[in-house]
Order: sequence, then structure tokens, then C-alpha cells
Amino acid sequence: MNNTIFPIGSSKSLTILSRLLLPGQFDVPPPSTAAELNMDIAEISREEFDDMLALANSHHVVMRGLEVFLQIIRDIGDEVRAEWAASALAAEHARIEKAISFLQPICATFQAEGYDVTVIKSLDHWPDLGSDLDLYTNASSADVLQLMTRSFEAQVASRSWGDRLARKWNFVITGLPEAVEIHMGRLGQTGEQVAIAASLVRRARLVPVGTHMFRVPAAEDRLMISTLQRMYRHFYFRLCDIVDTAALSETDAIDYEDLRFSAKSAGIWKGVASYLAIVSDYLENYRGKGLALPPFVKAAARFSGADVFFSRGFLRIPIMPQSAKLYGSQLTTLLLNRELKNSVRLSLLPCLATVAVVGQKITGSDKGIW
Repeated sequence: MNNTIFPIGSSKSLTILSRLLLPGQFDVPPPSTAAELNMDIAEISREEFDDMLALANSHHVVMRGLEVFLQIIRDIGDEVRAEWAASALAAEHARIEKAISFLQPICATFQAEGYDVTVIKSLDHWPDLGSDLDLYTNASSADVLQLMTRSFEAQVASRSWGDRLARKWNFVITGLPEAVEIHMGRLGQTGEQVAIAASLVRRARLVPVGTHMFRVPAAEDRLMISTLQRMYRHFYFRLCDIVDTAALSETDAIDYEDLRFSAKSAGIWKGVASYLAIVSDYLENYRGKGLALPPFVKAAARFSGADVFFSRGFLRIPIMPQSAKLYGSQLTTLLLNRELKNSVRLSLLPCLATVAVVGQKITGSDKGIW
């Protein structure tokens, strides 16, 4: 790729954040040098800073992005803008500390009751944190409902059609701004993925998060869950997806052979390979070095970063024909594997999507559907 602003339609805030999070490793520096980044930061207005902060929040990169911003602005000697960043960092740190103070006893209570529980998605972004606290357990719905209401006086949030299919529940706990979303025995937009779910707990590992320890998915499972979320459900990327995947790659945490085997079994290997290709292209553009992907990953990718565009605050993936073909491939695999019930679940996705679009146009919201 050439070193132009990527992707099409990028905003100034997205460009600054990308350059903060992905320091260049170019053999020949592009026009967007570190000096120009410093100038952009030194001249940023309060309105532009607030816009960048809002984007960083929606992309789950406030801590990582603003820590670099603060260091640069302090080196420049700008006390006013340094205070903007320091104040935002302090507020986000307090939010995260509070969320973790709830997450730890929730996980401990599950384990004390004899239920396996794994934190999915939320801690992938550490030291940032997702907007919800997402858990996976193989406990039954009845057991989870009893545990959450008895131990934490949690209220059950209203469930959409998609929530019911996916077998997930959202709980609201007094004092905790974030919802606690618990997936039970299934993954995927319609709960079609039981193969990935079945091995998730067994492959999970303990990691330190602050002063606590949590069980999180193996790197390969993390990537498959991210792919299901980005390539098969939301059809957009966040900057955290780029940064998180780069970190996994650079610590040699990814077993690509294992990833290919597991993703093929689940029918999402082409989606996983495309996800990795998009991340690699974005990294190559902003820092001059993509992921060290094996040839078989590149060969399986059905599209790349060239197809991504920036719109409505996110890095968008075209649904037609790219994502539609991935959906068809996943459904075909489930049918070939004779997973008939899961195939029926997945076949409902286009109907849900259509109803969601109609609902959005009529009422301005797809609430109750997704």
C-alpha cells in the first residue's frame, strides 16, 4: 500500500489517533512525519480535542491514545492541552477501576458456585476497557439468573430477538454504569457457534489485569470472537481491533495453524483471514509494517484494507458483496457439518437484518431486534 490517508473518508481525529497508536517504522518516512504529528497536536483546538476524545472513547483507545498524546504535549510544554488530556485520562481511569471492582467479584462468585466463566472482548483492550462487561459461561440460564439476582441484586435488561437467539442476557447492577452481558453456551449473532463456545473455557488462560487475575480466551479464540463481531455482525472495525491484534502478533501469541483449523471447523476461516488482512493493511499504512502473516492466511483472505472506508465514526466493511459471501460460506459449512439446528439459527440473520433496517428507518432505532 502507499502511505496515503487510509481509509477513504478518514477524519482528522481518526488520523491523529492512528498515528498516536501506531508509531511509524518506515524505512523511508512518509509525508506524515512525527514532526507534523506534533504540530497537529500542538495546534489542536478544544473542539477538535473533544471530537478526538469522543472518537477514542467509541474505539476503546482512550488510555492508550491519550497517554501518548499527553507525553508529546508535555514535551512541547503546553500546560493547557496537557491538562485536557490529564483530566480525560483521570476520568477514564476511574471508570475502568470501578468496572473492574465489579467484574472481579462477579467472576469470583461464578467460580465459587462451581461455574466456569471467561471474560470475553472487554479485557482485550487493556489498559482500555470495553463499553460492556462481557462474560461467557457454560452454566444454564436459570442458574445464571439466580446467581446474578441473588448475589448482586441485578436487574435483567429487556432482551432483543437477537439476544434470545444468541442466548445472551444483559444485567444492570446498581452503581455500575456498564451492562454485564453474559453469553451462555453459544456464540455468534444468532448463537450458531457452538464449536468455538465448546472449547472456549478449556483453552482459556489466566492473565493479570491490574491487581486482579481473570480468565480470558486463548489468542486464537479472541481472534475468532473478534471476527464474528466485526465481519459477521457489526460490519465495522474499531481502532482497538487494529491495536489489539498487532499486540497479539508481536508477542507471537497467535498459532496460525491452530487458528486455521478451528476457524475452518466453524466455517469462518475466510472471515478470519480477511479480518487479519484488513488489520495488516491498516498497520502497513500507518506504521510502515503489517502483520507477519503466513502465506496461507493471505491466500484465504477474500478482501483487504482497500475495501474499508470511514463513515459515521467507524471503519466500515462493505456488506455487499464481501460480507454477504462470508455469511454464505459460514452457512454452507454448518450445513455440510450437518449442524441443522445451528444452520436454521444462522439462516434467520438476513431476516433480522432486514427488520432492523426497516425499524431504524421508521422509528430511528433497531432496539428490540439486534
